[in-house]
Amino acid sequence: MKHTVLAALFATAIAAPALAEDAICYNCPPQWADWASMLEAIDEQLDIQMPHDNKNSGQTLSQLLAERASPVADVAYYGVTTGIKAGNEGVVEPYKPAGFDDIPDGLKDPEGNWFAIHYGTLGLFVNVDALGGAPVPQCWADLTKPEYRGMVGYLDPSSAFVGYAGAVAVNMANGGDLGNFDPAIAYFNDLAANDPIVPKQTSYARVVSGEIPILFDYDFNAYRGKYEEDGNFEFVLPCEGSVRVPYVMSLVANAPNPELGKRVLDFILSDEGQAIWTNAYLQPARPVELPADVADKFLPASDYERAVAVDYAEMERAQAAFGERYLNEVQ
Repeated sequence: MKHTVLAALFATAIAAPALAEDAICYNCPPQWADWASMLEAIDEQLDIQMPHDNKNSGQTLSQLLAERASPVADVAYYGVTTGIKAGNEGVVEPYKPAGFDDIPDGLKDPEGNWFAIHYGTLGLFVNVDALGGAPVPQCWADLTKPEYRGMVGYLDPSSAFVGYAGAVAVNMANGGDLGNFDPAIAYFNDLAANDPIVPKQTSYARVVSGEIPILFDYDFNAYRGKYEEDGNFEFVLPCEGSVRVPYVMSLVANAPNPELGKRVLDFILSDEGQAIWTNAYLQPARPVELPADVADKFLPASDYERAVAVDYAEMERAQAAFGERYLNEVQ
């Protein structure tokens, strides 16, 4: 869908809206995946105001569990493994938005407890100007070299989903699989000797500022930096390979505003909503064509052949054990 069509859709938003009503989304941070634009569109199109929320995936699930008896959120967004956990824990309830049937099998719970809304590919978000003259790294192995000491960041894989996705990527790149995380543990211990920065939450702004010159992150954040920020930014899909990972949403069980939550989820999976994600350099969950001017800004398709999908249910089953190993074994 072209930008002009999207603009026209915005221009024809409800002519005489009712008073705005609030709904709550957990883990809708404005600097991640351009949630700021999505929340603005939800306000303009649906007259539903949803505040920004800077939780990560793990914090979102913890909050849903803590509030099980009296939910606060209406919808939740998280990495696919956390969405699977939320379904297993019973803190979400089935809902199949319009467009649900278009999502490929394997990327949605058959009952509607969670469903993909977009994809990202894990790699390196690099602030070239902050490298101090060092070359742009091209491989996971490069990051353990002395010239990158103190420059590499990754989100805590025992808490943030993107951190765990990064662990899966480096593990598979080093010969591991979802049943054997020894290569990832070895890699993070090697990286620990290079003084990495390990935040718990979204760190886009810290890369843009140069505080974290190299961050394990998704292509969509790196492309946003490259094309929308002042500075010199690159996305690197490491030479050893990586993973492509969906992010998913759910309707919260016993939500205080379930009808508003359903309207929000319907919009996010609509053609209009999916087109907004493409403007943020995300691959949509439904087969919505990327605008040509966006597609041209991605790395070549041949590079993306190094990124693979995984068994996300198995990835979820392995997550807790890996998190414990990381906390106990990475020094």
